[in-house]
Amino acid sequence: MKKDIIIPEVSGIEIAVTLEHNDVHNTEDWYVYLINRKVVDLEMVMIVSQGYSDTKKTTTFRKRIDVLPAISFAKIEMIHPDVFKLKNRFQVSFFQDNQIFEKTFIFEENTIKEGALRMIPFLEKRGVVSK
Repeated sequence: MKKDIIIPEVSGIEIAVTLEHNDVHNTEDWYVYLINRKVVDLEMVMIVSQGYSDTKKTTTFRKRIDVLPAISFAKIEMIHPDVFKLKNRFQVSFFQDNQIFEKTFIFEENTIKEGALRMIPFLEKRGVVSK
């Protein structure tokens, strides 16, 4: 029975964490984006995120996007720098052509930091990407 379950490999989507200037509060804030590099829309997208270590765990955050158009991105959440010392997991589920897909992205401890920022041309922002 298990051999009959097909788990398709996911490509063409990424999670990025960026550092951006917030004009309203005049601060530098961190944000999480879901990037869809596919040439098809993603439907009923669900993102579940959590920071964790052997001894700590953050609350679970859930975000739903009805449709993420082809070759586009969506700002998912603001993320506080205190959780960068933890592993940060983003589980992304979506439908594409009436089939469900799922992929987990993990940022290891202390990998989200100013020294690791690189220009992400697709977003035109500096950040760290997990593929």
